[in-house]
Order: sequence, then structure tokens, then C-alpha cells
Amino acid sequence: MIVSAPASTANLGPGFDALGLALDVNMLVEVGASTMAAANDGHPAMVGFRRAGGTGPLGWSSKIPPGKGMGFSGASYVAGVAAAFVQQGRDLDEARDDVFALSNELEGHPDNAAPSTYGGLTVATSDRCIKVPIAADLRVVMWIPNYETSTNASRAALPEHVSHADATYNIGRTALLVAALATGELDALAWCRGDRMHEPYRLPALPQTAAAIHTAAEAGALTAFLSGSGPCAAAIVRPEDADRIAAELPTDNAHVKVLRVAEGVHIVG
Repeated sequence: MIVSAPASTANLGPGFDALGLALDVNMLVEVGASTMAAANDGHPAMVGFRRAGGTGPLGWSSKIPPGKGMGFSGASYVAGVAAAFVQQGRDLDEARDDVFALSNELEGHPDNAAPSTYGGLTVATSDRCIKVPIAADLRVVMWIPNYETSTNASRAALPEHVSHADATYNIGRTALLVAALATGELDALAWCRGDRMHEPYRLPALPQTAAAIHTAAEAGALTAFLSGSGPCAAAIVRPEDADRIAAELPTDNAHVKVLRVAEGVHIVG
């Protein structure tokens, strides 16, 4: 039995620790004997599998790059937990809320665990998640550099407190971003670019990422932002603009992918 869980891009700019979007790059896990790489006890897929009561070996294969801000560990936990529940005879759709609850506990970032579990656009807290329908066909252009970022180190750069003005700035733009995607009023996404909770503290250490975000926005992306804690940059674009915008992003020490919004964790074999 093979389970697939998608990558994700989190925060989406102002939606710090709350918004996530599933991307069609997948973590695959296979229960039992497998030609895939064997997951050791420290692999997050195996950690999730064992915590959910899974037994036996677990194989894994993934095109999600680790340490890039594309939700590698979140997708791994989700895939492992889901595989254990299915192994126990549970219906995956009926168990989806439990997959999210345990995966989120292990991952510690609901904005990654939620989209990998439910797919699409998700708004999540540590206790609750809602999948928001997207009223348009979109693409995500990912700029992926050839180096990694430590999530813990990136989070350590954040201040302990932010001002009332900065919090208000982010709340309004987060609400506007969700409303724009849910209604299809995509021009409003231009007003959602920018953040005062995390990007100003993370991007100074990632000048190439900052340049890629700026380039994507200038090239006509609907909005562009730091993906998770980085170092990837992500841009939400119209399908007809995707290849052109991707071609304008720098490829020195990096590569670019055009991705679709993905469905959540599911059984593929």
C-alpha cells in the first residue's frame, strides 16, 4: 500500500503560521516490503507511522527537497500517520481530521501539516483547520536555491514581540488574501504582498530570495513571498503567465519549478 502526501508552501506572506497551500510534489511511503529507500527510526515518516500505531517496515521516496521551506517534514509526518491508520483498516477520508491532529502535534507547524493533509488552501491553528475553496485556476512558481535553511535558526531570528501596528497590518492582509482566493478577485492579491511578522527578519539573511520575490512581483505575479522559513521563494500566478514569470527568475545557484495546487494525502496504490 502506497500513500502520497503533497509538499506545501506556508505563510503565503502575511499569514504567518496559519496559511498553507498544497503543491503537487509528493512524499510517497509504502507499507511493508518496498523497493523504495527504507525509512529509519528517525525519519519523520517513520516517526509518524510508529506514533499512529503502524507496524512493520516503511519505504519512502520523495521529490520534496528538505530544508527549503516546502514542507518536507510536514508531508512526511502526514504520509506516515495516514499509512498507519489505513494499515489498521481505517477509511482515510474519515480519519483525515485525526491525521491532521497527530501530524500537527509532531510537526509543530499547522500551516504545513494542514495542506499536506487536506490539500488546497488551508487556514489552520493548532486545534482546527478549514480548507478554503479556491475560485480560480492558479499556478505556483517556486524558486528553489541550491542551499538549505534551518527552520529553527530562521525562527530564532524572529522578535519575541511585534507592534500593534504590525499585527494589524498582517491581519488585514491575511484576511484579504483568503477572501481574494476564495472569491476569485485575484487583483486584490497585489495588496497582500508584504509582511511584518517574519519576512523582514528572515530575508536579510537571504538576499537572493528577496531578489527572486521582487523579480516575480515585477514580472506580473499576483503575489510573491518567502516560502515557509525559506530559502525558497514562491509566487502565485495565472496559468498563462507561469512560464514567462518562471523564465525571468534567476537560475544562478537555483532552479525554478511551475507547480499546481495539489490534493491532500491519498492512497495511490
